Amino acid sequence: MMASEALRIGAVGAGRMGRGIAVAFALAGHAVVLIDVKPRDAEAAGRLAAEAMHEIGQDFAFLKSVGAMDDRAVAAALDRVSFAGREAAPAAIAACDLLFEGVPETVDAKRLCFAFVGEHARDDAIIASTTSTIDADTLAPLVKGPQRFLNAHWLNPAYLMPLVEVSPSADTAPEVLARLREILTAIGKVPVTCRTSPGYIVPRIQALAMNEAARMAEEGVASPEDIDTAIRVGFGLRFAVLGLLEFIDWGGGDILHHASAFLSEAVDAGRFAAPAIIGENMAQARRGLRDGAGFYDYDGVDVGAYRSGRLADFVALLRQRDLMPKFADSGER
Repeated sequence: MMASEALRIGAVGAGRMGRGIAVAFALAGHAVVLIDVKPRDAEAAGRLAAEAMHEIGQDFAFLKSVGAMDDRAVAAALDRVSFAGREAAPAAIAACDLLFEGVPETVDAKRLCFAFVGEHARDDAIIASTTSTIDADTLAPLVKGPQRFLNAHWLNPAYLMPLVEVSPSADTAPEVLARLREILTAIGKVPVTCRTSPGYIVPRIQALAMNEAARMAEEGVASPEDIDTAIRVGFGLRFAVLGLLEFIDWGGGDILHHASAFLSEAVDAGRFAAPAIIGENMAQARRGLRDGAGFYDYDGVDVGAYRSGRLADFVALLRQRDLMPKFADSGER
């Protein structure tokens, strides 16, 4: 199965994540079936199907409203999405090349789902959980054929956010990981791989940042409005261009070391102590760009061109957000 082929995608669980995944794959030209494996009476199943398809239609309508789609494209994408309730689920599952589980975040709910999916899925179908909390090693034993299972954590809204955090279990076959990354890349997503660690990458960093913002509001450091403005036009803009580790190298790991020492003493050692790797990098003269090495190796890199490229990206972002500095004798206003 090649990523360039037309695939049959199953989103098992017709909630918000399943609907977002359905939109993402339908936009890329793949047939998608929303699969509800929960036993329901006909009225409840019909109501869920209507609600799910209505929300998916609204997502396509939004994309049309911002000029990303026209009427023909919307109609074609909608035609690629279908719904299967419990009775139709076995045949729908059996037809899928790739299945994403998106049922509630409990091991019991996922155990029931994977047991049902395992009865009907083809042996060569990839099965991925979209869990944001349960590690792949915990879930893999619940899946028939754990070598074809892994976690794929999408960020909401799934059809817009490029990132998908892919986390294989100890049993995941390397070719399954490679194939899922290829499929995701082919529909315009940016997959990253992380080991089975609580919180993946983004949620783990995000939880720290959100808690700290809430603490600052609680302590009266600044108003919620000013905290969020600082995030939108400071923190967020900067890290849309430079990754966090890249930014450490950009400024120098010693700056983080000293800032962490001050904040540890002045605010909270538990929250602000720098990890050992920062001190180790300093001791090894790996402070970043100016040493030619840090978290990244800059040997052979034209540092001037690299800096100019990143700053050009930053200027483009500032212009797009109408946040460029005001220059007295230029066209920037």
